[in-house]
Amino acid sequence: MKEIAIANLSMDFALRIVNIYKYLCKEKNEFVMSKQLLRCGTSIGANIAESEHAQSKADFLSKLYISLKEANETKYWITLLAKADYLSDAESESVMKDLRIIIGTLVNTIKKTKDNLTDL
Repeated sequence: MKEIAIANLSMDFALRIVNIYKYLCKEKNEFVMSKQLLRCGTSIGANIAESEHAQSKADFLSKLYISLKEANETKYWITLLAKADYLSDAESESVMKDLRIIIGTLVNTIKKTKDNLTDL
């Protein structure tokens, strides 16, 4: 069930990232950093989706670790876009709140999966 919840969270987050990307391109004429944000922000969910059909527990963990790395990169680009005044504090904080939930869920899932591997 937790895998379904994180998949849904990451899909909703990816849609927010797509909308932020469109806003940044159309309203702010920002194309470089927004493209970086689009790539990493949507990659989180893509790797989570791949993990659903992992070939092994190690493969499952690998995909989740990649998602976590992409989430951390997403955090970097959101912060930079906010500091460069492309995103308001309210806009960046709203998307960061969702990102923190995804990161926390990924960390917990990775930890539980690793704990289950050592129990075998």
